[in-house]
Amino acid sequence: MIKKMLLAAAALVAGVGLVASPSAYGAQNTATARSAVTAPALRAAPQLVCTVNDNGVNFRGGPGTNYPVLGTVNRGQNINARGQEGSWLMGDLWGGPTGVWIHVAYLNC
Repeated sequence: MIKKMLLAAAALVAGVGLVASPSAYGAQNTATARSAVTAPALRAAPQLVCTVNDNGVNFRGGPGTNYPVLGTVNRGQNINARGQEGSWLMGDLWGGPTGVWIHVAYLNC
């Protein structure tokens, strides 16, 4: 299931529509159909990397000040963005915790 989701996401990012399964094309076109389906998965999805722009910035367990502070980061720390809710970005800190939330005011993306 995750593989199908990744294929669909890669196809959307690449601007390519999904292709029917190889069996829909018949035996003579199986290789062509297979490459059309798997080619987008080989391309890495563009990744948004943001950098913390201040010292002592809290990262939290959720998108808001009502969520617990899990720790702090300083200027120059990078984060791979995975999502956003309102003014809060969720991502994975380089060399640190994953799935943390930081307010966008403290990030340069």
